[in-house]
Amino acid sequence: MTKINNAIIMAAGMGTRMRPLTNETPKPLVKVNGIRMIESIIQALHQENITDITVVTGYLADKFEFLSKKYENLKLIHNPYFNQYNNISSLYVARKELKNTIILDGDQLIYNPDILSSNFEKSGYAGSSINKWSNEWIMHTNEEGKVISCDRDGGDNGWRLYSVSKWNAADSSLLGKFVEKEFENKNYDIYWDDIPMFLYADKFNLSVHKISESDIVEIDSIKELANIDSSYEKYVK
Repeated sequence: MTKINNAIIMAAGMGTRMRPLTNETPKPLVKVNGIRMIESIIQALHQENITDITVVTGYLADKFEFLSKKYENLKLIHNPYFNQYNNISSLYVARKELKNTIILDGDQLIYNPDILSSNFEKSGYAGSSINKWSNEWIMHTNEEGKVISCDRDGGDNGWRLYSVSKWNAADSSLLGKFVEKEFENKNYDIYWDDIPMFLYADKFNLSVHKISESDIVEIDSIKELANIDSSYEKYVK
């Protein structure tokens, strides 16, 4: 059993699909039913006694500064490449923080803090069982539960991948090494998740951390936001 040392929250993106809300507010700082998305994550992490938290900022980085004052042991790392390259750049600038680590996106809602439990057996991603079409990344496992493939263009049978992943120190070391290699070789346009899922899948022994579909919500549009918080209905065209 591995125990998580720290968390890395990705919060550098520009949130273009959420404009005009994100014209002056980074997407992770948008409030949903009165609480900022990123703070719902931080508070869920605290419930699991994970307080060493790194937030990777980029777009409107100064808007996040209050977090390091409000939450003890939370630090900010700025990604200067946020408006040039894909999110591999965010893990590149935070690669020194990789230990026994949980990595999350800052623009989601955690409804069940138990999925962030600090104890885990194998590195892997949160995934919910799916048997209908989804255009999200879909993981497939063998009989032992090892992830053997992933469909990045969607599928209708497998495990829907969520942007909550846990890494033991050995896998974190590999992940950091490969992120550094690809980024410094100017492979800027990939997701950092491409590294363990596709480019170097044979170097990792990942499992699915099974969750329910209702445990976590990823918000990708104002319409999805308005479905959860009716105060945003005025922005839906």
